Formats: sequence, structure tokens, C-alpha cells
Amino acid sequence: MPQIAQLASTYSSQIFWLLVIFGLVFFVIGRGMVPKVMDTVALRDQQISSDLAAAQAARDAANEQEEAWRKRENQNRAEAHALINAAKAEAAAATEKKLSAAQKRIDKKIADAEARIAEAASQAAAEIETVASEAARDIVQRLAGVDVSDAAAKAAVKEAMIHG
Repeated sequence: MPQIAQLASTYSSQIFWLLVIFGLVFFVIGRGMVPKVMDTVALRDQQISSDLAAAQAARDAANEQEEAWRKRENQNRAEAHALINAAKAEAAAATEKKLSAAQKRIDKKIADAEARIAEAASQAAAEIETVASEAARDIVQRLAGVDVSDAAAKAAVKEAMIHG
């Protein structure tokens, strides 16, 4: 095989060009491009970490503001409940006062009505007594033919009404 026989004569030349290309790649890529890439990566990492720190600070500030808002909201809610309870109590007192006044008027009307009813009942009883005494006197006069005085007829009717 002729390729193997040529290997010894081209071996040193291939090693030379290998070292030249390796050196060229080392200096161009290793010394030129890699530091720039590493600086870019470091700058990117630094930017990411500063962005994360800013986001965390913003989150902490937002949490503090939310907590302050919640405290204000709870305080406002408590004040609103206090106002509502005060309004309810005031309305209940006003309603109670109105109901009391209305009840007094109703009681007065009932008392007046009861007085009128009692007066009407006493008048009716007096009229019944008068009518009954007249009827008794007429009945006695028709049946017995005796003339009875008004006073005697009234006394007999009163006695009958008391016992009857």
C-alpha cells in the first residue's frame, strides 16, 4: 500500500500544519472570541440577577402596599359597620318612639271608645229599665186592671234586674 509508505515522509509536515492550524484556532477563537462570549454571558447573568432583584423588590413593595390597603379596607369596613349599627339603633329608637306615640293615641281612642260604650250601655240599661217599667205597668193594668205608679213599677223592675 503506497499510502502507508508515504506516511513517514508526510508525517512531519502534517504535524507542522496541525500545530499551525491548532495555534491559529487557539489564538483566534480561544483568545479572541471566547473572552467576548464569556463577557457577554457574564453581563447577561448580571442583568438577569439585577432584574430578579428588582422584581423581588417590586414584589415586596407590592406586598407591603397590599397589606396597607387591606388594613385600610378592614378599618373602613369596621367604620362602615359601626355607622350601620348606629343608624340601625337610631332608626330603632325613632321607630320605638313613633310606635309609643301611636300606641298612646290608640290607647286613648280605646279608652274613649270604652267610655262611650259604658255610657251607651248605662243609657241602654236606663232605657231598658224605663221601657220595662212602662211595659210592666201596662201589663199589670191590662191584666189586673190595677193602676201602678211609675215609682213602684221602676222599683219592681230594678229588683227583678238585680236578681235575674
